Amino acid sequence: MADDTENRYKSTINLPRTDFPMKANLAQREPAQVKAWDEKGVYAKQREMARGRPRFVLHDGPPYANGEIHIGHAVNKVLKDIIVKSRSLDGFDSPYIPGWDCHGLPIELQVEKKYGRPGQKLDASAFRSACRAYAQEQIELQRNDFKRLGVLGDWDNPYLTMDPHYEAQQLRAFGKIIANGHLYKGVKPVHWCLKCRSALAEAEVEYEEHTSQAIDVYFQVVDNRDLEKRVDLSAGKLGSSPADLVIWTTTAWTLPANQAVALGPELRYVLVAATKEGEPHRLIVASDLLDACLHRYKMTHKETLAEFAGAKLEGLKLQHPFQDRQVPVIVGDHVTLEAGTGAVHTAPGHGLDDFIVGRKYGLPVANPVGNDGRFLPDTPLFAGLDVEEAVPVIIEALKERGRLPHHESYRHSYPHCWRHKTPLIFRATPQWFISMEQKQLRAHTLRDIKKVQWTPAWGEQRITGMIENRPDWCISRQRTWGVPIPLFVHKQTGALHPRTQELIEAAAARVEKAGIDAWFSLDPAVLLHEEADDYDKVTDVMDVWADSGLSFECVGAQRPEVKAPVDLYLEGSDQHRGWFHSSILMSEALYERAPYKAVLTHGFTVDEKGRKMSKSLKNVIAPQRVTDSLGADVLRLWVAATDYANEIAVSDEILKRMAESYRRMRNTVRFLLGNLDGFDPKRDSVAPEQMVALDRWALARTRELQADILDAYRQFQFHVIYQKIHNFCIVDLGGLYLDVLKDRMYTTPKLGSARRSAQTAVYHIAESMVRWLAPILSFTAEEIWRFLPDERPDSVFLSTWHTIPSGYTIPSGYTIPSGYNSTQTPRDNIDWPVLIHLRGDVTRELEKIRNEGAIGSPLDAEVDVYCEPGDFARFNALGHELRFLLITSEARVHEVDRLPEGTVHTTHGQLHGAQAPRVSFTVKPTSAVKCVRCWQRRPDVGSNPAHPEICGRCVTNVDGPGENRQFA
Repeated sequence: MADDTENRYKSTINLPRTDFPMKANLAQREPAQVKAWDEKGVYAKQREMARGRPRFVLHDGPPYANGEIHIGHAVNKVLKDIIVKSRSLDGFDSPYIPGWDCHGLPIELQVEKKYGRPGQKLDASAFRSACRAYAQEQIELQRNDFKRLGVLGDWDNPYLTMDPHYEAQQLRAFGKIIANGHLYKGVKPVHWCLKCRSALAEAEVEYEEHTSQAIDVYFQVVDNRDLEKRVDLSAGKLGSSPADLVIWTTTAWTLPANQAVALGPELRYVLVAATKEGEPHRLIVASDLLDACLHRYKMTHKETLAEFAGAKLEGLKLQHPFQDRQVPVIVGDHVTLEAGTGAVHTAPGHGLDDFIVGRKYGLPVANPVGNDGRFLPDTPLFAGLDVEEAVPVIIEALKERGRLPHHESYRHSYPHCWRHKTPLIFRATPQWFISMEQKQLRAHTLRDIKKVQWTPAWGEQRITGMIENRPDWCISRQRTWGVPIPLFVHKQTGALHPRTQELIEAAAARVEKAGIDAWFSLDPAVLLHEEADDYDKVTDVMDVWADSGLSFECVGAQRPEVKAPVDLYLEGSDQHRGWFHSSILMSEALYERAPYKAVLTHGFTVDEKGRKMSKSLKNVIAPQRVTDSLGADVLRLWVAATDYANEIAVSDEILKRMAESYRRMRNTVRFLLGNLDGFDPKRDSVAPEQMVALDRWALARTRELQADILDAYRQFQFHVIYQKIHNFCIVDLGGLYLDVLKDRMYTTPKLGSARRSAQTAVYHIAESMVRWLAPILSFTAEEIWRFLPDERPDSVFLSTWHTIPSGYTIPSGYTIPSGYNSTQTPRDNIDWPVLIHLRGDVTRELEKIRNEGAIGSPLDAEVDVYCEPGDFARFNALGHELRFLLITSEARVHEVDRLPEGTVHTTHGQLHGAQAPRVSFTVKPTSAVKCVRCWQRRPDVGSNPAHPEICGRCVTNVDGPGENRQFA
């Protein structure tokens, strides 16, 4: 009989109904959405829709076109996508033009694996064609992976640094830099990779631990009389016995190029007499390092003959330890006492400090080492040896000549090639440089760094230090696959052709039509005519950092909608020495301004233990594997949920937790959609002033949250957005509003005002949430979008933030209680924070007696609330509808002078202190009969003979006009 009764009323219950799937199946559904974006032309429609709006431009830092994307690429592209999409929803025209860095050594190395170096199987032109083809293959591979992540952009028209139009514009920009006076050619030591056979930029250098041979070497004083005068010794004091100035170095191979020994001008030095195994020695070393040196040489200190400042020996002549020539003592502030002897072997061809101090003294810039790292054929003793092979030979030569007091293995930080992970050498070669000083490039850059907004703020200090300390930019490379340096140099004078600007434009016009081969294949006579024999055509290519560093100029020239200065650059924190660095230098060299208004950096991915991703550790998380299993939206949620300013931890377990968070949010949205069944917002929406008070509270809470979320998007605080939306779903909606709403949605008439009020609120919450989620959960947002009622554009990304109805006013005479910061709806004179807090206390007590077996569910209970007179009105504001908020069958509020003993005191005081209300309550099982329709236990169940098993309000909802709800 009971089953028949329940079936009788089943059709009167409005259960949620939606085709929005409970199971996401993201990995299966997302590819279809990617295809739909393409087929519908959503990005193009977005641009058309946004025409005339204020513009926000995030300029894409180009990834290198080499290999599949990794998890770091995914983090970078998803962060950019979140920003671009949120700015579009914010009412901006926010284009996104993805780019690729296409020239450079990594691609050459890949082609060399197949064809060998240029000239072996392929000539230079064919080699460049093979490089271009390889880069294009990699672009297609990466483009598909980026699109699979849900990144919207102009994928059909990306910028490529190997595009002839880009290359031509790069040549024109280079011409402007020359015209602005920043370029010079010089013989100067640069980092040189023996594997690359090319100079490296500062950004291509990494410092790793390396073991070198540390050697101490005697440089004998040529004239003892001169030394005696300089250090105030009496004439003849030293006699004819040799005195040696001792140097210490970890680069023995640079000794053939030695031109001087440097001392610190203000540092104190000593001339001492010492013995070793009975043999006398006279040594000059730094005073503070004497004990360490003697210990290292196993010598005994006999007498200090003199102590003096390093400047005293400036100009003193020394004998080279194995070459028949003399070198001077010089002084320089670069000399320190951190290690060694306080005397620095100086080879201007092999060290920047050496070069700088050597220029002051007019020292030769000797470089006996060739491009391949081998000593040149005319190098005495070491001809043909590579620099590593030469070290033991040099050590042996020093031993034979009695010039080596000590040598040992020494572990230290040493520059390495970032591609090959091999040690570099400093090597002086003729190169083209952009000067940091001659036109105040350094000063202008440091000035404008201060005008940029750096996030995190420490980015400003980091790039400032790098600009302050960097040398001139060696912009030339001796490679095949790169943008040419389009210059003609006079064979005798070394001067640039007087028509250089005109010639660069002519070269650019040719490159624009035929690519970089137009330069390399160019016969100089075509442009120079009868002058061709007097000039050399430069065959060097530009540093690849010049390619990407000029992207703001080269892309902006072709696409005015992204012309610099742009609003934002976003890359990993290593780019302070990379793309951020090269871009601002190029922009300052061209326009004396920064190319960006703001710079945002993110950390690197690590595993849950903080370790770098490594195949050997088996902790690599490939984004392709994640999208094929959990889906791109879970990966995107992980990116957004992480504070990207620091290292970004990822593991299978972390992603599993993200999938669970995603599921909770998806289920919340599904419940919202299910309760919009049959709702037409144009026809059925209820005006705010006619809505149930709790629905007004929900809209106010949503509007308050939307303000926080929009602010977080604008501040790039995506982890805050994740936390707020997730909390909203779990606490505000799932834990409160939707839980309370079920009774009204399910049991009141389908077309009744109480249900329509709730549906109106749910509709606005869903419309708001789909947009909040869209920049992060792009695939899911599009899926939600299709299930929302009312006509709408093809994509959520063709909309802007939802406008949530307002209309609340504070009535005269109503004062918001102090101490409460949460959303209020003063119009209703309802203090929702205290009532919601009461609900939490009651819920805990209900759970307690349920666990004791006293009740089966909260609807088996009734609640009595006791308030002192000053708080009665606040807690009785909902009247008999308080039971709906508490989800009990009865709730009564009593005004008392003193809280009864044996009641449960609320915890308001823990949050609100002395201003908190004094309230207590009791919870007990009710003796009323259960209504088979709404499951509440009410004393009026059976009061209507036609409906003997349902309560009075259900009778009204089934046969009558429907119950009236004011508050909950």
